[in-house]
Amino acid sequence: MPTPTPTAVAAGADVQVDVRGPRFAAWVTTAVLVAVLVVSVFSPVAAGLLLAVQAVVFAIGAALGPRRSPYGRLFARFVAPRLGPATEREPVAPLKFAQLVGGIFATVGVVGFLSGLTVLGTVATGFALFAALLNAAVGFCLGCQIYPLVVRFRRSTSIPAA
Repeated sequence: MPTPTPTAVAAGADVQVDVRGPRFAAWVTTAVLVAVLVVSVFSPVAAGLLLAVQAVVFAIGAALGPRRSPYGRLFARFVAPRLGPATEREPVAPLKFAQLVGGIFATVGVVGFLSGLTVLGTVATGFALFAALLNAAVGFCLGCQIYPLVVRFRRSTSIPAA
């Protein structure tokens, strides 16, 4: 994948990011979601609150992109300086979409845990965990793979201007 142009970088555009950042974020997300499932055995309300924090992290990532998300900032501050230069980059838009999908599952999970529908909370958290672990362990971003299909669908269903 091509790297961003100097103009795009100078303008502050988040065109592409180091692939290691989103994978780091996926590992942190995996740990949080596992903790949610463990906590849910003892206290669904506590699990819901912890999952709500993760939902906020997803929302920030979806709105601001991977570089400005909390886990992206942790990666930039503490991990990236210890690594060599990025050799592989990926576009931001699919990552933002993946964060949106994660946020939807997390929100459904929060509603489930906090409303007493523990099975709903557990299943929604499990789906989010599956996607996060898949990205963390093997670098397969499920949301990123779905993104082009959504873009294509939106283009094919858009109403032409009169």
